Amino acid sequence: MFEDQVACADLIVLSKSDLLDDAARRRAEAAVAEHLPRAVKIVAVANGRIDAGAVLGLGLAVEDDIENRKTHHDDEEDHEHDDFDSFVIELPAIASPEELARKVASAAEAENVLRLKGFAHVEGKPMRLLVQAVGPRVSHHYDRAWEAGEEKATRLVVIGLKGLDRAAVEKLLAA
Repeated sequence: MFEDQVACADLIVLSKSDLLDDAARRRAEAAVAEHLPRAVKIVAVANGRIDAGAVLGLGLAVEDDIENRKTHHDDEEDHEHDDFDSFVIELPAIASPEELARKVASAAEAENVLRLKGFAHVEGKPMRLLVQAVGPRVSHHYDRAWEAGEEKATRLVVIGLKGLDRAAVEKLLAA
């Protein structure tokens, strides 16, 4: 699991580095670096402070480089993440980003949603709303204008532990 996570990482965050002396921090960085298949930045974080944009990787288009992110499962015909369920929920245009964020946080708490990400069409807005959530922590901002001919839609990818109740999550988000 560790090696697969590192293989797909765009950034490694070495948290609590403020609790290590320089030698211990270098040993920790070296232990991680020996598993990195390509140049990936390791950022030492003190007191839990890191720029959210760096952690979320907003605007980096990392999926364009997916062929260089090899894992132990790449040669398997039928690979599944047995511990997790994920699905896409499509919703109509929303009236308020804040209201959607409240619903996402509520669904995360009530139904154990681990991660949610996607885009939303906000009524009357020419821009696409990017929505990201880790548990009940939700962030959102307009990332770009809708492109000509692009379908204005609300699509959210929901990830949770195996057995995640899709119907309950959909009901909470559509309420």
